[in-house]
Amino acid sequence: MRIIEAGNRAALESALARDRAADRAFDRRVAAIVERVRRDGDAALFRFARRFDGVSPPLEVSADEIRAEAARAPADVRRAIRQAARHIARVARRQIPRRWDLRVAPGVSVEQRVEPLTRVGCYVPGGRFPLPSSLLMTAVPARVAGVREIVVACPRPEPSVMAAALEAGVTRLFRVGGAHAIAALAYGTDTVPRVDKIVGPGNRYVAAAKALVSADCAIDFYAGPTEIVIVAGSGRAEWIAADLVAQAEHDPEARSIFITWSGALAERVRAAVAQRAAGRAIVERSLAGHGVVIVTRTPGEAMAVANRLAPEHLVVDREALARGPVTAGALFIGAFTAQAAGDYATGSNHVLPTAGAGRARGGLSAADFVRVMSVQRVTRAGLALLAPTILPLARAEGLRAHAESVEVRLARSRPKRGNARRPAAEAGTRGDGTGWSPASVDK
Repeated sequence: MRIIEAGNRAALESALARDRAADRAFDRRVAAIVERVRRDGDAALFRFARRFDGVSPPLEVSADEIRAEAARAPADVRRAIRQAARHIARVARRQIPRRWDLRVAPGVSVEQRVEPLTRVGCYVPGGRFPLPSSLLMTAVPARVAGVREIVVACPRPEPSVMAAALEAGVTRLFRVGGAHAIAALAYGTDTVPRVDKIVGPGNRYVAAAKALVSADCAIDFYAGPTEIVIVAGSGRAEWIAADLVAQAEHDPEARSIFITWSGALAERVRAAVAQRAAGRAIVERSLAGHGVVIVTRTPGEAMAVANRLAPEHLVVDREALARGPVTAGALFIGAFTAQAAGDYATGSNHVLPTAGAGRARGGLSAADFVRVMSVQRVTRAGLALLAPTILPLARAEGLRAHAESVEVRLARSRPKRGNARRPAAEAGTRGDGTGWSPASVDK
């Protein structure tokens, strides 16, 4: 890892820049895969599954096979999966938005109704490593939210992934991955059902396919290469280095960044990283291409740089650094709050926004698996009360029919012309030009 000074603007800009160079040829390949599955269904899906995943139909893993394969996972792994699932579920239950009912004004009420999605698709990567934790992080919150059908796509579901599927209550599991799996979930085929939303991380093909189908099927967010930013002015260099290397082992494109206002700590961490990374090919490639130590003048400047990055994982060594504005997918505070703890065991979700998306949202949660709807109820008296607000605004926007849709409802309450007993409140036109007041309505 190289060390740069935050005051060196050119070096800092280069270190913070994300490679967003367009690869039109790649984009066309992904688009062609998605379009063929959308158009040809199973025929295209099976063809791509043979080519990219090395599997032939049937693609669906039966319930009996899931149980048999899950039993092959080591007992300690199965116990860990159960405990992790319990913690994830416990956190997820607190994340579900609450129903409420509010009386806005007399005769006007608004209810917030929360309903689970009907069917969701959870993508679980199966490339370099089996990832049962990613299945738990996507499927358990969906189950807690009340989703009836949880469909999982994983190109190589090993026994630990099968055990996680069993624990999470997965409805259907398909042995398929990549852009073709995303297309099948988004548009449906005879084999794979169409889902309401697709969640979960994946490689660049998966990320690009999710972006493509997002106009037709909801997704959680764009998930690019994983990233960690650690901000610390003291602490054990070996611990900091261990966290940086842990993130780098995911992918050669992973980003590991250490920000400090201590030049001495910067040197110790760089040395510890070099020692720990030696001989680990993926880690060495990741750190050589995307690893950096940034030395700032103050803790405040360190946090400003971190917030500018809006990283997926932000680790700080003290509570004081977390008191100001923080922009990140997830925040880890203190020397013992290892980022790996969040990956597996704290119950907080590890499916997090990357590539700066942390500016707008945090990680996946049970709230991602529900629809939050407003339900509105207005009585005749309530509509009359609202009319002096509705009618001038509708006319100001030039939407006469909007105003008329309210006036036609209130017209039946107006007395006939020539009625000598006409209430004073209904006489003439109001100064605001609406001609209506709450008193004009037959309650």
